[in-house]
Amino acid sequence: MNHAKSYTVQEATKKIEGYCAYQDRCHKEVISKLKEMGMIPLAVDTIIAQLIEDRFLNEERFAKSFARGKFNIKKWGKNRIVRELKFRNISKYNITTALKEIEPEAYLTALDDLAHKRLRQITETNIQKRRKKLADYLLYRGWESHLVYEKTFELIK
Repeated sequence: MNHAKSYTVQEATKKIEGYCAYQDRCHKEVISKLKEMGMIPLAVDTIIAQLIEDRFLNEERFAKSFARGKFNIKKWGKNRIVRELKFRNISKYNITTALKEIEPEAYLTALDDLAHKRLRQITETNIQKRRKKLADYLLYRGWESHLVYEKTFELIK
């Protein structure tokens, strides 16, 4: 038997403000959280509007901090960041703005560091297989294919 707590709009708003204050959230995450709390669509819309007005919810800010975080901490490439932001229904404009948070020099340095680090872990002796393993790893992490193949051929001769 499910005894889910029911919330008033004010209670739900307070709870979600805390959820948003803890870390930047996208609209999709907040809507999903409100639905989990059993809020009806009208209440969800009301709460979302209030959160935006009170600056608890800001998709551009979310996209920027998401891009910075995934790049700096997880070393994701732009393709992976874009894919994840699209999955969260972030607008093309906000995705473009978010990618500007990544400095071009830092981006290439991170790719170089990641490629060197991964290459030290690959024990394969066959040159083609080594290249493939390195390229597959970098592509999975969302790095652009032209950069990946350039780096792979630079490191494995």
